[in-house]
Amino acid sequence: MINKALRILIADQQHFYRMKTERLFNQLGYYRVAPVQSLADMLNLVEYGCEPFDLVIINASLAAGALDLSGFLRDNRQVHHALIYEDHAALPDLAAIRRLMELIDPPACEAASPLDQERSRQRMG
Repeated sequence: MINKALRILIADQQHFYRMKTERLFNQLGYYRVAPVQSLADMLNLVEYGCEPFDLVIINASLAAGALDLSGFLRDNRQVHHALIYEDHAALPDLAAIRRLMELIDPPACEAASPLDQERSRQRMG
């Protein structure tokens, strides 16, 4: 079952690509998506947000050498997962986002611990 409380941030200069990516998440049932157009907006939301983002998807060209995106996102407590893409040709499609979300938000039966799964089996049979 989809965790609809996951927070997702999409950062790209181009409105079309932000909306395209947001719609892909919407198709998968994720609606807590914040699209931003600048590095400053992304930094403000990450640094001053009251809750961490479960996923940040960002176009590397936003940083334009001003920031080590990989290091910033890796070492930031406000970001649980990140995907950095180089250009719009590498923009994730629906299949890529689906695979990514399976890692971040595994189905309920896979998320349960082995002990919980064994207890469920014992109750059924």
